[in-house]
Amino acid sequence: MPQDKEKMNDAPFFAVEDTKEETVKSGRSSEIANELSSGKTLDDKGIVIDFASVKNTSSRAERALAEARKKYEARGTISSSSKGGGRLMGINDEVVAEVGYEIGYFINDFINEASGEDADTLVQNCGRYLRSKASMGTFPQSSNWSQGKGEDFSPEEIARFDRLLARAYEESGIVTSAFAKTFYLGTQVLPESAMKAIWAVYVWCRRTDEIVDAPRPEARDPNAEMLTDLSEWEIRLERLFDRGEVVDVLDLPLLDCKVKYPKLPITPFSDMIRGMLMDIPGLGQDRYDTWDELHLYCYRVAGTVGLMSMPVFGCAPGYTDDTAKEPALSLGVAFQITNILRDVGEDARKRGRVYLPQHDMERFGVTEQQIFEQKVDENYINLMKFEIARARMYYARALRGVPMLSAESRLPVQLSLDAYGKILDKIEENGYDSLTKRAYVGKWEKFAGIPASWYRTLDISKFLPLPGDDNLGKLEEYEKRLEEMLEKKWEEMSK
Repeated sequence: MPQDKEKMNDAPFFAVEDTKEETVKSGRSSEIANELSSGKTLDDKGIVIDFASVKNTSSRAERALAEARKKYEARGTISSSSKGGGRLMGINDEVVAEVGYEIGYFINDFINEASGEDADTLVQNCGRYLRSKASMGTFPQSSNWSQGKGEDFSPEEIARFDRLLARAYEESGIVTSAFAKTFYLGTQVLPESAMKAIWAVYVWCRRTDEIVDAPRPEARDPNAEMLTDLSEWEIRLERLFDRGEVVDVLDLPLLDCKVKYPKLPITPFSDMIRGMLMDIPGLGQDRYDTWDELHLYCYRVAGTVGLMSMPVFGCAPGYTDDTAKEPALSLGVAFQITNILRDVGEDARKRGRVYLPQHDMERFGVTEQQIFEQKVDENYINLMKFEIARARMYYARALRGVPMLSAESRLPVQLSLDAYGKILDKIEENGYDSLTKRAYVGKWEKFAGIPASWYRTLDISKFLPLPGDDNLGKLEEYEKRLEEMLEKKWEEMSK
């Protein structure tokens, strides 16, 4: 039986929770309690929370990562641009299979073998060239080179470095297209410089995810090896942002992105690594008791992407990154909830994970057993309706941020928002069965939606909406709908 209803109504409606001690302590709830309390609310209802730089250094995962980092740093500096037979870190069999060929091998076409140059030397020289183009202060710990003063490179060397960088960007776009088709489609309508920068950001995120999720069949201790790799990856990130250091050829686009967008912050990148820690078996979480806990995860693995993208997208006159942050985080959270709802069955079957908040499942009478047995019943359907309503509420909040963006960035964001939101429509069309069916929006359906997305970015669309758009729920309507659904469940549970 839930706690006193009036007391619970003091909390945000979307996060109404049981407070029984045994439930709060389940999973890693006790370990992340401090993290949850350290988040910064960005709206007046406590719906969007910024967890920037929030971490519990005493948690098992953080302590394990710190220990792995200490051992790794004791070995010495990072010296090779490749890992394991020439394959770059974060590039594994799954990535190669999806793309269709080995990633990063193109560097061999640019090596000047006659001079005795190898891949590492070429990457480092190209890194020096890019750093020389940076404005003063871009790399605060830089001491071994000049920023903004140029380097003594010949025109031929500069032309070769530019070609190498262009090829690295091209490969980054190919990886983005292979793994994030909807995301990639949105980048296609950005200016070239911004498009490439977003590709660079995505590839870093992709590699981070693969470091944690990739199978390690030959490792004696897969978790220990993974933590070592993740600690090395974090060190590489810090050195790139603080000193402009690079290790392999796919670091070059991110370095170039930092040079072109000096305000690109390291915090969301570091926070994403914290999100990866939450997925580590035995150290992280494969269950989330409450929406608050899942919200933290959504921020770290998806909301951070919005924060990474903000300096690239830019803001419209009259808006700042601070004002645009709340809708940016809302869009990332909406995307991640959509991913979770689409992949409930797949996550359970392939990974043994159930991301749906346990309290929501209890509230709607859904059990883990039926998820693993792929049984869709009325309870499951009602749970999906509730979670879809929550996702759409965050999409509605994100929609308010589109006019805050620079003119050239509005269409890609609107396009991604519209295309990804259609996945929720597909779940509904599948009878809310996300256990045995995977909601999918076809390529041509996405392309067909581009004109409508473009029109929605225009001011006139507010006065002359497209057919059907005027029937779409507004933010307040989605919030009210969630309140009504919870109210109904309270009444049912109180009987």
